[in-house]
Amino acid sequence: MIEIKEYEDMAMLEIPDDEREVLSGRFNRLADGFSTLEKIDTDDVEPLVTVLDLHNIMREDVTKKLLPRDEILANAPEQYDGYFQVPGTLE
Repeated sequence: MIEIKEYEDMAMLEIPDDEREVLSGRFNRLADGFSTLEKIDTDDVEPLVTVLDLHNIMREDVTKKLLPRDEILANAPEQYDGYFQVPGTLE
């Protein structure tokens, strides 16, 4: 039987006695379920990251030739020292 009092102390909770009995029963059912799972032999089972059969559909990262800075800034409404100049957002 799982001692609810230990969990109460760890979580710094105070649970009334009648609720403690209900929780104890629920925790015991959970523990029984986990003990059943522990009995399953998984030695030859490959671990999964996900059970879904999903694949990355994004393209590969491919480097491309960049435009020269002067060409990029040619249509900028305002520029300063080789950079776009934009209105300030912070005072």
